[in-house]
Amino acid sequence: MTENANTAKPIKSRITFISRSAPYGNNRANLCLDMALACAVFEQDVNYVFLDDGIYQLLKGQDGAAIQNKTLGNALETLALYGIENVYVDQQSLKARGIDAAELLPSMQLIENDAVSKLIENSDTVFNL
Repeated sequence: MTENANTAKPIKSRITFISRSAPYGNNRANLCLDMALACAVFEQDVNYVFLDDGIYQLLKGQDGAAIQNKTLGNALETLALYGIENVYVDQQSLKARGIDAAELLPSMQLIENDAVSKLIENSDTVFNL
């Protein structure tokens, strides 16, 4: 975060996180979430995009206890509390996996591929996990 010399007000960076991994089996989904929350705590402008198998993170009714993991969906439901309101789900990923938007956690915005490209173009930094 840099400061504007004229007003000494911090300038926000636009950071986009693209989460492509299933919620369990590796740590990428948790890593992406942790990084997004850290950026939000420092008042950065965060976009969070779920693509490919990353959409499985958003399914209602998850329970990671069976495999001795925290339930990722519980943490994702709190994104707005951290100031992350730009949460997007790729429509093509849903369609390819036969998942209906009604099966997802609330407050997810459906987005097309061209809109994802624009988010990436307009971001200062992109993390693709």
